[in-house]
Amino acid sequence: MELQVKTIDGESAESVGVADSIFAQNYNESLVHQVVTAYLAAGRAGTKAQKTRAQVRGGGKKPWKQKGSGRARAGTTRGPLWRGGGRAFAAVPRDYSQKVNRKMYRGALRSIVSELIRLDRLQIVENMDLSSPKTKVAAAVLERLGMEQALIVTHKVTEELFRAARNLPGVALVEAAALDPVLLVSFEHVVMTRAAVVELEEMLS
Repeated sequence: MELQVKTIDGESAESVGVADSIFAQNYNESLVHQVVTAYLAAGRAGTKAQKTRAQVRGGGKKPWKQKGSGRARAGTTRGPLWRGGGRAFAAVPRDYSQKVNRKMYRGALRSIVSELIRLDRLQIVENMDLSSPKTKVAAAVLERLGMEQALIVTHKVTEELFRAARNLPGVALVEAAALDPVLLVSFEHVVMTRAAVVELEEMLS
């Protein structure tokens, strides 16, 4: 299939040919949901932890003799009933990651990109070479493309583009190699350079 390409001035350019097996897939909602959920879950730290009576420092000495004191027998001061003691059912660090194999991950990316094309939410540009690293220049480019907020995907993020886009609200910049499904579904519009499309096609083939 052929995808329309524009310049940053909003003019038409030579179209780019892409594979139907990658950019014309049916939208698999359940697969996309599973992959996005797994991606978000993998980012959770799971650092909650508490100590058991065996892990709390101290308590090695019997606090008083077994008999004759009139008090309840105790072998340690670090039991769960004592102040400063360990927890009876201590929380341990938890791993929230879910298994998603490479085939499922790539399939979800193909599905999302194909849906963006069908909904006319993906705009391909020849390049993102700006005249100067200024925020107003990047804002003007997006305005000519008919959008204010977007995810910009390039083959390589240049210093000029980074400085021009970093202060724009609702605009994110990412290289094609670092593209993930959460970013793709988080933006209403996606702007992708020709080189990024070629790189993405190689990644997902």
